[in-house]
Amino acid sequence: MNAPHQPDPRDRPARLTVGVVGAGRVGPALAAALQLAGHRPVAASGVSDASVRRAAALLPDVPLVPPAQVLERADLVLLTVPDDALPGLVEGLAETGAIRPGQLLVHTSGRYGVKVLEPALRAGALPLALHPAMTFTGTPVDVQRLAGCSFGVTAPDELRLAAEALVIEMGGEPEWIAEDSRPLYHAALALGANHLVTLVAESMDLLRDAGVAAPDRMLGPLLGAALDNALRSGDAALTGPVARGDAGTVAAHVAELRKHAPQTVAGYLAMARATADRALAHGLLKPEFAEDLLGVLANGGSAAGEAEGGTR
Repeated sequence: MNAPHQPDPRDRPARLTVGVVGAGRVGPALAAALQLAGHRPVAASGVSDASVRRAAALLPDVPLVPPAQVLERADLVLLTVPDDALPGLVEGLAETGAIRPGQLLVHTSGRYGVKVLEPALRAGALPLALHPAMTFTGTPVDVQRLAGCSFGVTAPDELRLAAEALVIEMGGEPEWIAEDSRPLYHAALALGANHLVTLVAESMDLLRDAGVAAPDRMLGPLLGAALDNALRSGDAALTGPVARGDAGTVAAHVAELRKHAPQTVAGYLAMARATADRALAHGLLKPEFAEDLLGVLANGGSAAGEAEGGTR
């Protein structure tokens, strides 16, 4: 029996024309995902060589034009610029009359909700904040990664259904975030994802210094298991010398880091203190071991006797 024919999304009539203002890593990927859902990208703006390459890879045949022309051509406009640039961009577009009444204006900033789009709302636009909780590479793999990706969504009540529909069409899962919770939501994601990259990169550097030829191969299974355990079990997944209260080991770590990578000491101590606090609060770090450990951390990684110049 033959499998039923699946229609090609390209054969469906496009429902919305889509424009991208800011052809960074995010905008072209979202526009490409909307194209797969039957919408039609018609224009993008971007001036750097990297932006031109990304647009060519993800949105072939879509012209690069100035932002005002993107808004002229598109029913749905993705504002995918850095957070700090977003308020000025919205104000400038509104002041120049580039925004059309009834136009869907979507920004992808994690920090902001829809209040940042107030000038566009006054011009008659329909404001949406759709932030994909995903890291982007600027390559076609990003479109695949949107499958199952959570989006932090903030929208006026009357646009909730439209916001949900767009997220689902891009393959994502909408998660509603209150306007005043957006900064906390974004800080949480940055703490988990952005700082993770820094920690992993520093760990690989240190392993290379220790003579490990393939630090990525060594760390891959370990970090994959740690992440999976943390997502499943939270603080119960804590292991290692801090959670055990091995003060001497922690002191030795800091001493080695001071010799070989002094720039990592502050970060190590800060994370060790945070880990100790969480391990204590959840009963993983025994109080009888915590005192010596916290003393080492308070002394910048030195045992109490060493900090006082003694020999005990």
